[in-house]
Amino acid sequence: MTCPFCAIVAGQAEASIVAETPAAIAFLDLRQAVPGHVLVVPRRHVETIFELDPALGGELMVLATGVAKALQASLQPAGLNLWQSNGAAGGQEVPHLHLHVQPRRVGDGLFRVYPQGLPAPARRDALEQLAARIRPHLPLSGPAPHRI
Repeated sequence: MTCPFCAIVAGQAEASIVAETPAAIAFLDLRQAVPGHVLVVPRRHVETIFELDPALGGELMVLATGVAKALQASLQPAGLNLWQSNGAAGGQEVPHLHLHVQPRRVGDGLFRVYPQGLPAPARRDALEQLAARIRPHLPLSGPAPHRI
């Protein structure tokens, strides 16, 4: 078994498990830059969000929400990040989809979306053109063109 997360799910590798459901497992990340960094992983091997079916995605979010609330109650972090990476350019290190639930402390220096500062706001017409390119590729339900 080459996927480390599949090995954890199969009980063939150690992990400090904090929660489990029939569809997913949540365990502490080996790298604890801030104590309480948890990974939420589907039991079934799914490499990226592009292969994730909506039902499983919903189950992952339910577990991630529960983990976040448990972290808030137990560790009282000043904040929290929920993030997920896809592909090498996106910073994905393990080819098994996972959500990071990471407590934050003021001044911890972790995870800056805009490390060089916020970009200037885009022009509304440019945003509308970009939205128009994206909308046709969404699975639609309901009358509005932006509803999923």
